[in-house]
Amino acid sequence: MLEQHVTSWLELQDLLFAGSWNEPLGRFRTSFVFRGVPAASLDLSAALNRQGAFVRHERDLLRAFRKYARGVPGTAQLTSVWDWLALAQHHGMPTRLLDWTFSPYVALHFMTERQEYANDDGAIWCVDYHQTNEQLPRPLRDQLRMEGADVFTAEMLATVAGDLPTFDGLAKHPFVLFFEPPSLDARIVNQFALFSVMNGPELSLNDFLGHQHQGVRRLIVPASLKWEVRDKLDQANITERVLFPGLDGLSRWLRRYYAPRPQ
Repeated sequence: MLEQHVTSWLELQDLLFAGSWNEPLGRFRTSFVFRGVPAASLDLSAALNRQGAFVRHERDLLRAFRKYARGVPGTAQLTSVWDWLALAQHHGMPTRLLDWTFSPYVALHFMTERQEYANDDGAIWCVDYHQTNEQLPRPLRDQLRMEGADVFTAEMLATVAGDLPTFDGLAKHPFVLFFEPPSLDARIVNQFALFSVMNGPELSLNDFLGHQHQGVRRLIVPASLKWEVRDKLDQANITERVLFPGLDGLSRWLRRYYAPRPQ
């Protein structure tokens, strides 16, 4: 894993979009996905295995969620375990999924939105899914090739693995893949969201990515730069009002936007 310390807004832009030129397409189309964390000391533990709290209860949590959520508007269209996992993750239930985005600016938003971390250096994780795809077991690589896709959809995943035990049994070695959830609501669409998932509830994405020699960068953004980043994101309209449409997002934006700058 390559770790780089950023010193300015312009350097940050160069690093976020580094390697985005796609020669065959003649376009700037990156194969990286991004995740912003407000403190560089925070790792990439999913809520399910953070401190090992819920690992043994994964099956129970998902079964209960599906049982009690049925009948809620929008759930009738869900057909696979991957749809249900995406919905559960989206609404805060502990799962093995982790939120990522195709947008480096959305990642910057989540790095800078929480004022209690204003004095901590932040970090942006950048992962090339072309590199992680090379480590997938053959059935998953074949599915990507057949679809001509770079990342999975829930439907594509269900074709290969209809349940989590089948998914976990696809390989003995750890792997990670990225999949786009169904467009459950405007939040997922506006955040350009996707999820990572590993083949075991106890596995650590932090450890997995830390041992990758290619396709993983971690950009350390000093606390002294975060306020400039935040102000420029606000001017670019990358705010809670857009990323969390509705009155809750509006209130979150106003509370942060008008709050005094931390000392």
